[in-house]
Amino acid sequence: MGDACHHRRLSALRAALVVVFLATADALAGFGAKAVKKKKKKPALRTDLRKAGTVLPLTHRPVPEGIMRPDYAADGTPKKVDLRPSWMIEVKSAKDVEMMRAAGKAAREVLDAAGAAVKPGVTTDAIDAVAHAAAVARGAYPSPLNYHGFPKSCCTSVNEVICHGIPDDVPLREGDIVNVDITVYKDGYHGDCSEMFYVGAVDDRSKALVDCTYECWQKAIEFCEPGRPYKEIGGIIEDAIKGTGYKSVEQFCGHGIGKLFHTNPNILHYRNKDPNGIMAVGHTFTIEPMICEGTINANLWKDNWTAVTKDGGRSAQFEHTLLITEDGIEALTGKLDDSPLQPWEETRGGFKTKWAK
Repeated sequence: MGDACHHRRLSALRAALVVVFLATADALAGFGAKAVKKKKKKPALRTDLRKAGTVLPLTHRPVPEGIMRPDYAADGTPKKVDLRPSWMIEVKSAKDVEMMRAAGKAAREVLDAAGAAVKPGVTTDAIDAVAHAAAVARGAYPSPLNYHGFPKSCCTSVNEVICHGIPDDVPLREGDIVNVDITVYKDGYHGDCSEMFYVGAVDDRSKALVDCTYECWQKAIEFCEPGRPYKEIGGIIEDAIKGTGYKSVEQFCGHGIGKLFHTNPNILHYRNKDPNGIMAVGHTFTIEPMICEGTINANLWKDNWTAVTKDGGRSAQFEHTLLITEDGIEALTGKLDDSPLQPWEETRGGFKTKWAK
């Protein structure tokens, strides 16, 4: 008798286990419960982190007297600021646009010259010297110079530096990636652009980051036309990088530009609901997403400018000064016929300077 009761209890237990198994299988197949998601593997931490060097020369590079200067050139403090609500955006006149085209072309020529200097063993200070000389040769003041005390004529952001890297005496190494950010002030108007450069041969991981950053930047530009809200640019960027594991930096943004270095609108590179206005013909602004392979949380170096990723992950960025036109958008800092093609442009059959709807 005892054996028979034990057998019945075992049979009941087996039946219950089968029910539980089937219910679990159904749930995992999507019937009634959420499937367990695997956590995405974080990229391995990089160990070749950049250290601050010495910023030389200790005095600013000279600018010839005949070149028009912005109002902060002497003491570092901008006198004119735009205090209007963020949705109130200046519409440039035909004369303004003509002057901004000239500033944008000069900025592009300076960026091409600085980019040509990027090589293993070259210091970022040497790149700054090239940028400075190229700017003044075009009758332009290098806009970063003494802006809120910034000591150099361009920004050079290497590897894990997100933005605002100060050129110094540390040589670039084979495998580095560097963003060179150029702004010039020519005859009363600013032109602002930046681009990524490979230092010799770089790893596939860095190539993928740069290519994705370029792609999301291009999609954000393509979105722009009269009547569209500026706040939607961030969503376009985030949608473009979705599934890659990359993240778009939230601490820094694009901006309006013209006679002022920074003005309305603010261009946020992440999904947002900020009332930053509606695009209209004659608006000029920058789109400049900073995309990180790991965390977007940043540390600030003691120089109070250089922002680096907290995990040492690399970051990439591109930037144009843009003009809203009747039928779309135009890059005032677009590449010229003699501008060198970058690898990510070659794979796409070239570059664009206008996007018409």
